[in-house]
Amino acid sequence: MGLLFPLIMVIAVFYFMLIRPENKRKKEAEQLRSSLKEGDEIITIGGITGIVVNVKEDRFVIETGADQVRIEFQKWALSSNESANKAAKEAQRKREEERAKAKAAKKAKKD
Repeated sequence: MGLLFPLIMVIAVFYFMLIRPENKRKKEAEQLRSSLKEGDEIITIGGITGIVVNVKEDRFVIETGADQVRIEFQKWALSSNESANKAAKEAQRKREEERAKAKAAKKAKKD
């Protein structure tokens, strides 16, 4: 019994420090890949940037540069969706502005 408790604690630490965060990252990556749509500005794991022009089941096609070169990639090569990141930042900025306005209105009402 004396050795059982430390073993359980080690397993719990491994779960919360290693396994759970890795599963969360995998889930977020899968969600990113499944939400890909035409018109999104993306970056691949190789550092290539472009705009998505076609999305297939397990592949997507991007258009890069002014010369409009089209390249097809596997979905697993997607690193980040800049369009979604910009939209999230804009939504966060709007929430912060609304909080600041509400706080200012509350303070003005109090005075």
